[in-house]
Amino acid sequence: MKDYLATIVENKKIANGVYSITFRVDEDVQVRCGQFGEIAVGGSHLLRRPIAICKVEGKHITFCYQVKGEGTQKLKEMSAGAQLNVLMPLGNGFFVEESEQKVALVGGGVGIFPLISVLRQYRGEKQISSYMGFRNKAAVCMLSELSKANKSVVVSDDGSYGAKMNAVQAFEADLAAGNRPDVVLACGPMPMLRALKQVAEREGLTCFVSLEERMGCGIGACLVCVCAMTNGANARVCKDGPVFNAKSVEL
Repeated sequence: MKDYLATIVENKKIANGVYSITFRVDEDVQVRCGQFGEIAVGGSHLLRRPIAICKVEGKHITFCYQVKGEGTQKLKEMSAGAQLNVLMPLGNGFFVEESEQKVALVGGGVGIFPLISVLRQYRGEKQISSYMGFRNKAAVCMLSELSKANKSVVVSDDGSYGAKMNAVQAFEADLAAGNRPDVVLACGPMPMLRALKQVAEREGLTCFVSLEERMGCGIGACLVCVCAMTNGANARVCKDGPVFNAKSVEL
């Protein structure tokens, strides 16, 4: 973990309300897939914005974000050449065991971005099947990255792109056809993760989920992002996660 003074190389729209921002730093950054960074947008916004790391290419780090509030609106308006402080890498990311050769990625909406980092890290090493769901055609993005999976299924809630279903339903359909993975990795809205956990438990599948929570510090000190565990304990999403075994966390 290090606080970098990062220079914006590119900040562009990639889907309706969704942007990709690439920074350049002065050294190579070692990042595990599924980790995130805390970006300081400055001004009156004292708290940094926690955003998943999508791609790392040497000294270039790409984050993808959805414009939701004043902070991300300000981030959207920043141009190449501007410098921001970025604390990274943070959290515990995804890790695929050597014995887990068949990997299923299940993502919804902006939850696809940390899963792209998984695909980039393990492609060529694992057999990866990707099941990504979007609200509609206008929200679809990163198709060139997703196409690098051994199998890529993209669907939408309204049927305007691909089949009319969500990512979990797409995964279930392939599961029923006999494509059974060794491990499932997922990120997306809580209802999606809850439904996927039920499928994983029913089918006896190992499933890891990356949780999206409001965060303050990003290093486990402020306790804003506490989540409940199935053993009755609490965990900090930023420090103990964001990736958890689905069976260990309340969804």
